[in-house]
Amino acid sequence: MQIVRDLTVRPEGLVGTALTIGAYDGVHLGHRAILGAVRTRAEELGVASAVVTFDRHPAEVVRPESAPRLLTDLDQKLELLATTGVDYAVVIPFDAERALEPADVFVRTILVDLLGARSVTVGEDFHFGHRRQGNVELLAELGQELGFEVTGKRLVALDGSIARDDASVSSTAIRRALVEGRLHDANAMLGRPYEMRGPVVHGDERGRTIGFPTANVAVGARMLMPSDGIYAGRLGRPDGSWRNAAIYLGHRPTFYSDEADVVLEVHVLDFDGDLYGEMARVTFEHRIRGDLRFDGIDALVAQLRVDCAEAVRLMGTFAP
Repeated sequence: MQIVRDLTVRPEGLVGTALTIGAYDGVHLGHRAILGAVRTRAEELGVASAVVTFDRHPAEVVRPESAPRLLTDLDQKLELLATTGVDYAVVIPFDAERALEPADVFVRTILVDLLGARSVTVGEDFHFGHRRQGNVELLAELGQELGFEVTGKRLVALDGSIARDDASVSSTAIRRALVEGRLHDANAMLGRPYEMRGPVVHGDERGRTIGFPTANVAVGARMLMPSDGIYAGRLGRPDGSWRNAAIYLGHRPTFYSDEADVVLEVHVLDFDGDLYGEMARVTFEHRIRGDLRFDGIDALVAQLRVDCAEAVRLMGTFAP
C-alpha cells in the first residue's frame, strides 16, 4: 500500500481510482466490508483502490469537547489498512482550515484532481465538508457532474448481513463495549484483539517487591482505555516476539484514591528481563475480572496468584 501525504500532485502512474472516505478508526469488520467492496469495484473498472482518511479524528477539531477516544492511532490505522489490500491510503491533515472547506471543494480537489475518482463507496450515513453539509446525496450529484459513481453501503452486523442500527458494527459500538467491560463483543467487531501501544516507562516498582513485576506502558492521552480490570493478553516487543501476559488497567485502588491516574501494567508470564524504553504492543484477549480494592498486600498477592493462573489457563502457557 502506498501512503500519499502530498495532496498537491497525483501519484505517478495513477490514472483513476475506486475509493472510500472516512475516519476508519479501528479498521473494524464494517470498515473491511466497505474496503472489500472498493477493491472489487476497482478490479471491475481496471483502476486502483484507495482509502481517503485523516491524520486525526475530525471531531478533535470541530467539537473537541466531545471528540471520541481513539481505537487506533494513525500509525496503527495505516498498518491495519495495509492488510486490507488497498493500493493507496491518502492521509488528509485535518485542521481548522480543512474543517471550513466546502464539501464540493473537497470532492473536486481530493477525489477528482488528486485521485481521478471513478467510483466512491461510503457508509449510507456518511457526512463530510463544512458543518457536515455533504452527504451521500450531494456526493451522488457531484459524481454525475464530475464523472464518478457513488454507492452508499448499509451498516453490517457481525455475520456481514444488513444490520439494525443497534446491532451494527461501528467504532461507536466498539468503544461502548470496551468501556462497559464487554471485551468479547468489542474484539468480535474488530475482528482481532483490542490493542494499545506505548513505551515501557518506570513506575513505582511496587509489583516487583510483591513478586509480580510489571511493564508500565504509557499510552497516548487520546487513546480509549477499556474498562478497569484484569485481562489476559499478550505483550509484543520491537523484535516481533510476543509474550503471554496478565494485564492490569486501573487506578490501583488498594494504594491510591479514585482520582489517581489510570495505569496500564503488564505482567509478562514467561519472561524475566528489562523492557524499559521499549515500544510495547499490548493485546487484550480475555477479560478476567473488574478492578477491586483489597484490605492489604497479602489479600492482593493472593488474588494476583489466582489472576495469573487464570491468565495462564486462558493463554495456554506456564507462569515463571
